[in-house]
Amino acid sequence: MTLSTTITAEPPPRSSISRIAALLMLGVAGFGLVGCASTGGGGDDGDASSRQVSSADIGSLSSVIEKNPNDPEAWNMRGSAYARSNQYGPAISDFNRALQIDPNFVQALANRALVYRKTGQTGQALADYNQVITNDPNYAPAYVGRGNIYRLQGQTQQAMADYDKAIKIKPETAEAYYNRGLIRQAGGNHEVAIDDFTSAISNDPRAEAPYYSRGSSYLQLQKYKEALSDFDQALQINNRNAASWAGRGYAQAGLNDTQKARESFQRALAIDSSNAAAKSGLSRLGGGA
Repeated sequence: MTLSTTITAEPPPRSSISRIAALLMLGVAGFGLVGCASTGGGGDDGDASSRQVSSADIGSLSSVIEKNPNDPEAWNMRGSAYARSNQYGPAISDFNRALQIDPNFVQALANRALVYRKTGQTGQALADYNQVITNDPNYAPAYVGRGNIYRLQGQTQQAMADYDKAIKIKPETAEAYYNRGLIRQAGGNHEVAIDDFTSAISNDPRAEAPYYSRGSSYLQLQKYKEALSDFDQALQINNRNAASWAGRGYAQAGLNDTQKARESFQRALAIDSSNAAAKSGLSRLGGGA
């Protein structure tokens, strides 16, 4: 796709940058933590498909099951591997088998809940998270997972209560800070949202999404240097995220660096030609996609 490189003499007004930057809220990335973990991290909202598992890995776990057919952990491990490779049907089957052997196995319940949620079976996911909490009221990932369901359903008070509980149980739970920050950000409470995103980053500095989200809140506060730093960090982790390139463009425009802003918007559109934030930003700089 050919992009216009017409240069304008002046950048757009900063108030316009802040207003249009709200489009970036639509591009919030998934939190890059482990979704289904063989050793018990299965209650978060991470992207279980982001860590691909080879068929050889699954084959090795199948060999373990053959030798230990009554070991629920072995079934849970293979189920987690299936989930991370987007094979959700076999994953649920393995979690079911683990739970037949040990009905109180909270890790398998939480992992199954995450897969249910990813496949749109919200009712089953919520039931599993509730069961995890009944079995183990101090299992923090279940509160995060249930909170994410509540958040996406618009039940923000219930979601906040679950994130607060997860943080109380396990203060290093990065996912809880991140998702709580999203609620605060959506409500326009950017200063406290930034605090939550900062806590998430402190606990998992290699997760991309908190940098992106914190950068978006910095944009809303017209703190363009801080925003640019965060979008740059997000792009160091994943330079194929169009939303981060668009955010970078808004930060550069806010700093009156029109040419670099244009280049960032163009990079975003080269990755995703439908990115609304990049289109709006580029248009305001005088160049259409």
